Amino acid sequence: MGLTFINALVFGVQGNTLRALGKDTPLNQFIAGSAAGAIQCVICCPMELAKTRMQLQGTGEYKLKTKNYKNSLDCLIKIYQKEGLRGINRGMVSTFIRETPSFGFYFLTYDCMTRYLGCEAEDSYVIPKLLFSGGMSGIVSWLSTYPMDVIKSRLQADGVGGITQYSGILDCIRKSYCEEGWRVFTRGLTSTLLRAFPVNAATFATVTVFLMYMKSEDNLPECEPGSVIPQPSSL
Repeated sequence: MGLTFINALVFGVQGNTLRALGKDTPLNQFIAGSAAGAIQCVICCPMELAKTRMQLQGTGEYKLKTKNYKNSLDCLIKIYQKEGLRGINRGMVSTFIRETPSFGFYFLTYDCMTRYLGCEAEDSYVIPKLLFSGGMSGIVSWLSTYPMDVIKSRLQADGVGGITQYSGILDCIRKSYCEEGWRVFTRGLTSTLLRAFPVNAATFATVTVFLMYMKSEDNLPECEPGSVIPQPSSL
């Protein structure tokens, strides 16, 4: 549910920001992507909070005889009733720190990859090239900020069992490192990357092919980012 709104917001903000900057350059791609990443935190943070709490429910140290939450919406409502807006936005700062540069690298990598591979609309291998570019964009994006994702997840899970361990981001980093070493900041990275490649390959390829089709119908004459086929920045 959250990803539907997040993707619409991300590609829309990125495209409009790039147009406002006036020139399609690698730096502007990064800036536009970072702006999109920052703004989508408003949806991303509560969504991931609900996901984290739902995944922890009924397992390990959080195991209870009865479940607290029926679904994600019920989870957010109960968090709001108990903790207010501050509870709903738990982990917002760490999410912002993660998402802002992450989406900058996300769009920058895709733009550079498609230009390097020469993704032209007439190319018979354009779809595989778009899929590869999108997949690599997802991997680079996650690699750039994954340690902060670990911290964000720990902060959002903190206090679920009635015990609060961390007072903030720096305290979480310090305690995590002291107790588990530097490897804690890469925990779960392999599974994340295995998911990131196909998901982002499909996302970017779908958006780009859709823009190609719309351009061929002359419905989006303004979608002219450069010498390559329409990029997601054209949204």
